[in-house]
Amino acid sequence: MTTTTTAPRIALCTLDEIAVGLGRAFDVGGREIAVFRTRDGRALAVDGKCPHKGGPLADGMLIGEQVVCPLHAFRFDGTSGACDQESVCAIEAYPVEVRDGTVYITVPSA
Repeated sequence: MTTTTTAPRIALCTLDEIAVGLGRAFDVGGREIAVFRTRDGRALAVDGKCPHKGGPLADGMLIGEQVVCPLHAFRFDGTSGACDQESVCAIEAYPVEVRDGTVYITVPSA
């Protein structure tokens, strides 16, 4: 028999607590997560630190669906985590759901 474990969905905040185009930092089970609000009312969640120089991604901004690092303007896709710079590795992007105005994130176990 195979047992499937599902990562828990965690309520972070209301969507209104995140400014459009900007990010907000959260600690989720010891992980730094940056959550952004898109212009069309969705939320995107990625690792909180840029792998290039450790920049705090929540202090960056969102351009379309790209998270822009505040230190060196590297861009990371908010849905896949891919970086626009070949020399920089991707970051983790997390599943996010907005339900009844509340932002939920799913973070896999470490």
